[in-house]
Amino acid sequence: MNIILFDDPNIRQRLLPFTYTRPTSEIRVGILTFKERWEKILGGNVSYLTEEYLSKKYPIQVDKENILIQGTLCPNYDLVTAIQGLKDGEYLMSGDHLIACNVSDQNLAEVFGKEPGNDQAIPFKKDLTRISNVWEIFTNNADQISNDFKIITSGRDSQEVNDPATTIYGKENLFVEKGAKIKAAIINAENGPVYIGKNAVVNEGALINGSFALCDGSHITMGAKIKGDTTIGPYCKVGGEVSNSVIFGFSNKAHDGFIGNSVIGEWCNIGADTNTSNLKNNYTEVKIWDYESGGFKNTGEMFCGLFMGDHSKCGINTMFNTGTTVGVASNIYGSGFPRTFIPSFSWGGATGFTTHKLMKVFETEEKMMARREMDFTNNDKEILTNVFELTEKSRVWEK
Repeated sequence: MNIILFDDPNIRQRLLPFTYTRPTSEIRVGILTFKERWEKILGGNVSYLTEEYLSKKYPIQVDKENILIQGTLCPNYDLVTAIQGLKDGEYLMSGDHLIACNVSDQNLAEVFGKEPGNDQAIPFKKDLTRISNVWEIFTNNADQISNDFKIITSGRDSQEVNDPATTIYGKENLFVEKGAKIKAAIINAENGPVYIGKNAVVNEGALINGSFALCDGSHITMGAKIKGDTTIGPYCKVGGEVSNSVIFGFSNKAHDGFIGNSVIGEWCNIGADTNTSNLKNNYTEVKIWDYESGGFKNTGEMFCGLFMGDHSKCGINTMFNTGTTVGVASNIYGSGFPRTFIPSFSWGGATGFTTHKLMKVFETEEKMMARREMDFTNNDKEILTNVFELTEKSRVWEK
């Protein structure tokens, strides 16, 4: 089966700044990204139909017969069954929205250019979870951790935790992959599963509450307090206090400080004692920046923290107000609260911004990625160059 995960243009816009640098299906919710989840459930080849400037790094693979699936759908039994039952030329629809179709290589280009006929459109009327806004990444994280936990651990045995100084509650809900190390920690999996990935490390004094996912190669530092419904993606270092947040991967928040109800992209660094507000003092619903309209919109959520795009950093003691959005490759520092929308490639803080020059970004990312023995590739440079140009208008100080 050849599976192509496609970006819905409207949803992609609402998932910025994270979709500036990745297809929608590369977003991590739960333990897995959408692509990883569909690979495990359906098998076969899984590739992307995304923006042209992303397609070199995230290419499409086309076969004679192809199953196209909207990239931020969370699979469940009814949805998977309906997709597997699609015949050639049939479209699976949720209201007016295409969610999947079975299409030949010859007809692939026509999928988004015409309305399916009545004999082709199959209505899907069962429950459907689709991530359409950035805050839905953390509001759906607990459910997706539980679903992914079942997928990943089914029929497998957890590595034993033999450290005598570690206390575990709800051991039946803990799964530890090979190579992981846990020392003198307290893990409570009674309220939700806890997954510890391959070669991950939980250091002394860490307090972990489920549901929680620590992906491959990541570290929880000494004395960390990790509250429930949190995901730490692969190869991160995380400490301090974290609650109901998702860190995609390759990012550091190694020191004290609080983030809650937040989403942090890849290759970010959160300075020591950085804190995010996730609740307004008047307990009203939080508004955040909406890239689609170019203004602020109501999330409908009382708890909403920080959304930080890939390659962004902040200095020590940075304070982020409730519902702050930071774009791609920004560097935030200084006293006071910076504005709650910080465009991509910003350099500064509460006292004002200048532009974080593209070549300086390249220099930093080459050094940061080399520390993880990874290359900052030409594809990465091309993507950031495109994002720099796409976000020029939002850097109003350049006018």
